Amino acid sequence: MLRSRLQLGLLHVAVAMTLVPINSTLNRVMIKELAISATLVAILASLPYLFSPIQVAIGSFADRHPIWGLRRTPYIFAGLLLCVAGVVISPFAAFLMAENFWTGLGVGLLAFGAWGMGYNLSSVSYLSLASELSGEKSRSKTIAIMFFMMISAIIVTAIGLSHLVDPYTPQALVRAFWIVGLVSLILGLIGLIKLEKRQSTRPTSGDENYTWSTLMRFIFGNRQARLFFVYLIILLAAILGQDILLEPFGAEAFGLSVRETTRITSIWGMCVLFTLTVAGALEGRVRKRAVVLWGGWTALAGFVVITLSGLIDSLGIFYSGVVLLGLGTGLATVSNLSLMLDMTTAGSVGLFIGAWGMANAFSRLIGSVLGGALRDSVTQVVQNPVTGYLTVFVVEALLLLASLWLLGRIDVGAFRQKAYQQMSVLERAASLE
Repeated sequence: MLRSRLQLGLLHVAVAMTLVPINSTLNRVMIKELAISATLVAILASLPYLFSPIQVAIGSFADRHPIWGLRRTPYIFAGLLLCVAGVVISPFAAFLMAENFWTGLGVGLLAFGAWGMGYNLSSVSYLSLASELSGEKSRSKTIAIMFFMMISAIIVTAIGLSHLVDPYTPQALVRAFWIVGLVSLILGLIGLIKLEKRQSTRPTSGDENYTWSTLMRFIFGNRQARLFFVYLIILLAAILGQDILLEPFGAEAFGLSVRETTRITSIWGMCVLFTLTVAGALEGRVRKRAVVLWGGWTALAGFVVITLSGLIDSLGIFYSGVVLLGLGTGLATVSNLSLMLDMTTAGSVGLFIGAWGMANAFSRLIGSVLGGALRDSVTQVVQNPVTGYLTVFVVEALLLLASLWLLGRIDVGAFRQKAYQQMSVLERAASLE
């Protein structure tokens, strides 16, 4: 089983590696060096989240349509190829956009769209495979190993990229993206070797095959589910909405080089690894809601400190804010994942996990696009890019505050009681058909 877990971890690593160049390096180059609108960059970077609802359809289709007896491997491989193609093409699209906007935009949509489709195609498939191979009792250990390997790979990739693009030239950027793409492809192929056993028969569909109408009826018919859905969107939009802005802010406010801003991702990753360990040690000893609150308040403090660093022009305070933001993000992510699993019920796990997955995707889309648009709008009005970034960080701190207020109104017990009632109604209706 250890070999399977490590191979599953390599698949998670392979896909995550292709995200690092786009979210930690290319976004900074497009906004700072190429002076492309932050709003447009945010929209392009958010295409994977716009495509996220197709994960439900992909998973259901794969259940019913094995290829050569394999239900997951072909889809993982196809998704990985699309991710690699997207990351390799993306720098060409960025440079072309600066010279010939509409042609470059078309290539950019193709590159980012390929990456987004590949991300959704592969991630839903390897997570499904992880669930199937692990069994209910050992899933948490499998997921922990996969995420530990992923975060470690993000740190290593970010550090490696910072060296590959130093000194920065367009040629160095393209070469670095090719290297990351090829390494991720090799790791992904190693992860796929003899991982999935061929199926002689098609499996029956389980509780994951829900229609959109059923999903919406469950979410909007359960007050606690509605609250949690909105809470996740606000919280994650606040915490993750800065993904495409933190590196360009470091460049604009403190004159950091491409190499230096790329290392911000490695700092974030090390903080997340630390909080993964802390959260694991706290499990069963401290209430989950308390850990969620610690994460939220720490991330909020990170935004306040980063804003302060821009106001007083202090690079040291900026890095302190990045550390706080990383620690808060790690704690909030781990604890909210645990809380999310609590917000499910027997017989409808797939339904609610799908809903929380959509909330995660929509929050990233909303946070990135609104953050980029707000930055551009404020910069246009005051003619000061730094003020535009600081405004976004203040708004994200306020959103975090609102999410923490919503958290106090969420009752897991009340959610489950209502969900059981809804499931009983559905089962009775099905028995009468």
